[in-house]
Amino acid sequence: MGRITTRRPILKLTLGEGAVRRADTLAVEEPLEIRVAGAPLAVTMRTPGHDVELAAGFLVSEGLIADTADFHSAIHCGGPGTGGQENTYNVLDISLAPGVALPDPDAARRFYTTSSCGVCGKASIDAVRTVSRHPVSDDDVAVEAARIAALPERLRAEQAAFDKTGGLHAAALFDADTGELLVLREDVGRHNAVDKVVGWALLNGRLPLRRQVLQVSGRASFELVQKAAMAGIPMLSAVSAPSSLAAELAEEAGVTLVGFVRGRTMNVYTHAHRVRIEDLGPAEHPAEGAIHAR
Repeated sequence: MGRITTRRPILKLTLGEGAVRRADTLAVEEPLEIRVAGAPLAVTMRTPGHDVELAAGFLVSEGLIADTADFHSAIHCGGPGTGGQENTYNVLDISLAPGVALPDPDAARRFYTTSSCGVCGKASIDAVRTVSRHPVSDDDVAVEAARIAALPERLRAEQAAFDKTGGLHAAALFDADTGELLVLREDVGRHNAVDKVVGWALLNGRLPLRRQVLQVSGRASFELVQKAAMAGIPMLSAVSAPSSLAAELAEEAGVTLVGFVRGRTMNVYTHAHRVRIEDLGPAEHPAEGAIHAR
C-alpha cells in the first residue's frame, strides 16, 4: 500500500565504456478506480499514496462537490476479481454527505483518465468547461515577480520521490502573501498531483483557495487551469509552456497564468495585473503598448 517507488534490474549502457547490470528506481504507476456510493465513476493511472486526496480533488475538479461538508468518508475496498475479499488498495469508494447529489450514472463513461491526460474520454471541449462555485475574478491578490521566479526551485527542492526516479510530476500550493509552502504532492500524472493538492485543501477545510499560487513542475494544460479555477486558485505558475486552450480558459475564468518560469524570466499570459513588477529594473519594464502588470 502506498508504494511510490520500486526497484527493477536493468542493463545500463555507456557508449565507449560498455555495459553494467544494476538496479534502477522507478516511479510506481497503478490504476485507481474511484467509486461513489459503490458505483464506479472513474479510473486513473496514478502513483499510490494520498488516494483520498486524489479522489476528493477529482470530485472538486469535476464540479461534483465544492466544500468540505460535501465529503463524508472514503474506504479502500477489494478490486475486480477478488470477490471483495482481498484489498488491493486500487479501488476507493467515496461516500458523500447526506443531501449531496450523486453523479449521473452516465458520467462514468466520460471519466476514464490516464496519467498524461485529465480529460481523455470527454465527449467534447464544452463538456469540460465546468462552472466553478469558487469564482476567482474578484481575487485581488498581487504577487512580486521575484517571488514567482523562486517557486520552481522551491518546488524542486521538496521533490523527494523525483530525486530517486526522475519520473514524477509535482504540484505545490504557496500562500501568495507570505510565500509559505502549504502542501506539495508528487505523481506520475500532472493532473493527479494537482488533484491531490486540491483534495488536501478540501479535506482540511481550506476551499476556496483564495490568495494562493499553484506551482506545477511541467506544462500548463487545459485541465490544470480548470482544476485551479474549480478550487478557487487565482494564479497558476508552470515551469514550461501553456497550451492555447489553457490560456483561453484562464482568460475566461479569471485565472492568472504564468509559464516558462525559469531563472529570472517568465511569461504572463493572462490577467497580468496580479504580477507586481516593481522589483524589475527600469530597462526591464514592458515597452509602451505592451501589457502592463502592476
